[in-house]
Amino acid sequence: MYSFSMKILGIETSCDETGVAIYDTEQGLLAHTLYSQIDLHALYGGVVPELASRNHIQKLLPLVRECLTQAGVTETDIAGIAYTYAPGLIGALMIGAAFAKSLAYAWKIPTIPVHHMEGHLLAPFLEDQKPKLPFVALLVSGGHTQLLEVKAIGDYTLLGETLDDAAGEAFDKVAKLLGLPYPGGKYLAKLAETGTAKFKLPLPLANKRDSLDFSFSGLKTATRLLIERELNNETETTKADIAASFETVMIQSLTQKAVRALKSTGHNTLVISGGVSANQRLRAKLAEVALKERFEIFYPRLDFCTDNGAMIALAGAYNFKTAQTQSLNIEVKARAMLYPSR
Repeated sequence: MYSFSMKILGIETSCDETGVAIYDTEQGLLAHTLYSQIDLHALYGGVVPELASRNHIQKLLPLVRECLTQAGVTETDIAGIAYTYAPGLIGALMIGAAFAKSLAYAWKIPTIPVHHMEGHLLAPFLEDQKPKLPFVALLVSGGHTQLLEVKAIGDYTLLGETLDDAAGEAFDKVAKLLGLPYPGGKYLAKLAETGTAKFKLPLPLANKRDSLDFSFSGLKTATRLLIERELNNETETTKADIAASFETVMIQSLTQKAVRALKSTGHNTLVISGGVSANQRLRAKLAEVALKERFEIFYPRLDFCTDNGAMIALAGAYNFKTAQTQSLNIEVKARAMLYPSR
C-alpha cells in the first residue's frame, strides 16, 4: 500500500453503529471498538435518526480513547483520520464528519472522506488471506445490493443493483411480518434453520436471464400474501417453513447473479461483504457453487460484515492521497454513487 508505516484512525457513523479503529499500513489492524444502538432503537422497531445522531455524539470520544489505549499509541502517532461521508443518515454522517475534522484540526493532521460502500468492499483486505485483483464484488446490506467489477482499488464498474428493496431490507421486513424481534434479519435466518422450504415463492427477475440486477419487492409481497394465507395455521413450524422458503429464494437469487457476473467478466474471484454476507446458508450455498464452478470466495470476518470503523480506517489508508489538509467544510451526502453510471 505504502512503502512507509502510517497509522490511520477510522470513524464510522453512517447509521446506528459507532465504529472506531486504528489501521497501520505495515502491521495491519491495531485496534477496533464498536457501539451498537440496537437496544436504543428496538422500542421503535427501526432506527430513529435523531436518536442515532445524539448517541454518536456521546460515544465517539470514549471509543477513540479506548482505541488509542488498545493500540498502545497516542495522537502523535496518527497520520490521518478517515470518516464516512456517504451514504447514510445525514445527521449521523454530520456528527462523524464534524468530530473527525475537529479532532484532525486539533492534532494537525489531514482527514480522508470515505464512501461507506467502499469500506464494505475493502473489508476482506483486513484478513490475512486477501483477494487478488481483479474480482467481482457482491455488496449485500440493509441499504444496498450491488454487483461491481473491481479492476483496481478505486476502479469500480457497476454490473447490477437492486431495483427496489435491498436484500437486508427485505430480510428485515419479512421478519417483521413474521413477528420477529428487531432487527429481524438475523432472527429470520435463525428461524429458517429449523424450517423446510416447502412453500413455492417466485424467483425475482426469473424471465430476465441475462440481467445482473436484483429485485426483492415482489418476493417480499409474495411472502406477505403467504403469511396472510397461512395465518390460521401460523404455528412456529409454519413460521419456520415460511422463513426457510423466503431465505432459500433470496439465496438462490444472490448466488445466481453472482455466478452470472463472474462468467460475464471472466473473473474467478468473488468478494462478498455487507451485513447479509454473514448469513451462514448463503455462505454454504456459495461454497457449494464455487466448488462446482471453480472460483474463489473471500469474506470479511463476521465482526466486519456489518458497519465498523476498521473498514473505514483501511479504506482511508488506501485513499490517503485524497486527504484534506485545510478545508473544515463538512460535506456529507445521504446518497452517493461509488461507481460511474452504467
